[in-house]
Amino acid sequence: MNALALPAQRLIAAIDTADPRRARELAAAVGPHCGLVKLGLEAFCALGPAALDTAIPYPVFLDLKLHDIPNTVAGAVRALLPFRPAMLTIHASGGAAMIAAARGATEHAGDARPRLLAVTVLTSLAAAALSQTGVAGGPRQQVLRLGRLALDAGADGLVCSADEISVLRDAFGGGPILVVPGIRPHGADRGDQSRVATPQAAVAAGATYIVVGRPITTATDPAAAAAAIAASIA
Repeated sequence: MNALALPAQRLIAAIDTADPRRARELAAAVGPHCGLVKLGLEAFCALGPAALDTAIPYPVFLDLKLHDIPNTVAGAVRALLPFRPAMLTIHASGGAAMIAAARGATEHAGDARPRLLAVTVLTSLAAAALSQTGVAGGPRQQVLRLGRLALDAGADGLVCSADEISVLRDAFGGGPILVVPGIRPHGADRGDQSRVATPQAAVAAGATYIVVGRPITTATDPAAAAAAIAASIA
């Protein structure tokens, strides 16, 4: 997947599962309706790099949220390059040196370089939970702070909740990729997410991509669920 030609379809379907057969079934069902298929920690820890094979032939958003010292993260990124993910994630809170090292590592793939996205504040964290980690001022302030650090260090984009899209677009314009999880269609259960929005609201606010997991994967007909969401934001 050429990093300079990411899909136009804004929907990313998250199909994390430890069952390779289920992963293949979900990818085949939802892939035609999505820009990318997201694989995260559950699938990667259970299946290893073979998890990426379950999503073929669809572009993969590899959401591992790498976070370690710069040398280790750079090594992990280089190890992932042969699998040609279209996008992959690191934690912005790892700091500028870590982000820069990860970006440098992606360059080893040349024109096939994956887009590097920095996760700002997890969508499961509301202000009170964030404060417990020692961060005052609420999610918006922290997302903006980490977003500026990450983009200055070479990240191609950010992962944030819909609550912070407008703040980031006002600060950085339309250039950065903004990937927005915590998306819930009207009437869907929030689950463990705190900062949520509907697909339409997130796209209208300026999301480049929205990530939808359980409302698609737990639906009776995942393909129909994905198609309906894709149509609602077309």
